[in-house]
Amino acid sequence: MQPQKQAEEAIVSSFNQTDHHDDREEEEGPDQQSAFSLTSFLWHGGSVYDAWFSCASNQVAQVLLTLPYSFSQLGMLSGIIFQIFYGILGSWTAYLISILYVEYRSRKEKENVSFKNHVIQWFEVLDGLLGPYWKAVGLAFNCTFLLFGSVIQLIGCASNIYYINDNLDKRTWTYIFGACCATTVFIPSFHNYRIWSFLGLGMTTYTAWYMTIAAIVHGQAEGVTHSGPKRMVLYFTGATNILYTFGGHAVTVEIMHAMWKPQKFKYVYLFATLYVFTLTLPSATAVYWAFGDQLLTHSNAFALLPRNKWRDAGVTLMLIHQFITFGFACTPLYFVWEKVIGMHDTKSICLRALARLPVVIPIWFLAIIFPFFGPINSAVGSLLVSFTVYIIPALAHMLTFRSASARQNAAEKLPFFLPSWTGMYVVNAFIVVWVFIVGFGFGGWASMTNFIKQVDTFGLFAKCYQCPPKVSASPPVHH
Repeated sequence: MQPQKQAEEAIVSSFNQTDHHDDREEEEGPDQQSAFSLTSFLWHGGSVYDAWFSCASNQVAQVLLTLPYSFSQLGMLSGIIFQIFYGILGSWTAYLISILYVEYRSRKEKENVSFKNHVIQWFEVLDGLLGPYWKAVGLAFNCTFLLFGSVIQLIGCASNIYYINDNLDKRTWTYIFGACCATTVFIPSFHNYRIWSFLGLGMTTYTAWYMTIAAIVHGQAEGVTHSGPKRMVLYFTGATNILYTFGGHAVTVEIMHAMWKPQKFKYVYLFATLYVFTLTLPSATAVYWAFGDQLLTHSNAFALLPRNKWRDAGVTLMLIHQFITFGFACTPLYFVWEKVIGMHDTKSICLRALARLPVVIPIWFLAIIFPFFGPINSAVGSLLVSFTVYIIPALAHMLTFRSASARQNAAEKLPFFLPSWTGMYVVNAFIVVWVFIVGFGFGGWASMTNFIKQVDTFGLFAKCYQCPPKVSASPPVHH
């Protein structure tokens, strides 16, 4: 235990002596601030609670609205089982990432490496522990996942606002919200998401419980049927959407790096997932119970819930939350781009914001090309999340600690519930095999089949994906 404690103290000591963002002394911790500052309270977050809010808020964005759609593909029982199963797997691999981050950080501390004005990212952890090839793989998967994660938020914004104001088509709304979301370039880092994470989780909590209560009050639709699962394509498409739900790991390292004591992150993601279960399981179950197979052609649950002030409030709150989640997904991309063009050390927020703008343009463009709300989640889940979130962290952990000396000198010791390296390897190997076969293999086949079907049905650059036909007023009858 002594080497572990020394490593943790070294990390905390160095982390508290340096500041990556604006050299503010008070960022060492709230207990060390000499005077209360409202700006610091709202803007500068680095506690365990900030990390919990960030993780929980980042997990349940627009995917909350597509989970009933997944239940219609999977059936009720499979939907519940897959949520719990992938939630546990996701929490485990987030735990692995936290261990690898602390290991990387402790090794660099011993080499007297300073991270002043530098945010550590997942691909740098892989580079430091496993070499440049792993860096390239991690960078490719992470950046592509974050790119399409941002695209999904834009698509979700356009899909949601349409249910309040259908005077404009969804493609036009995508143009508008692309411009709005571009303002996230002014948020320096995850250290500055304190108030946004808190508000974002409150918004999804309201929406989830609104969906649950509204579905129960509405009751079952006339002639409702629950025939899922009907086809393998739909079954594995729904499963990969749930795999995507618990795949917020692409920003885990950045969230840890924003903490005052990042080694305390270990179980944050698990507790965030447990809270997320209280939102996703009741809402998806209730909406599927009420509407059944109608959800197969309505991937956004708002499309079926009765329009009233409560639904409009949920739509509005989800729009704001998707703006926040867009920032969550885009900020690591901003960091990568800043490092590529040599602007990452720049302290001027305005200069950094200007340098970040080119990142938003391809996201905007892709959201207009592929506006398939729901199916795109499954495609991203199977092809990108399966590797970024599950396979790569599990393999990286096994390879990092493959030697006896690495295991003996590990900065973080084994968890109390699995005090065996053999057990760790068995669990990690199971995750790699399961996700590769079921998530990437069957899921990739099913989600791409479904995605291609959407392209064939609606076409690229679809003006208004899954919009109900507008009923024109019938001309007066003259007698």
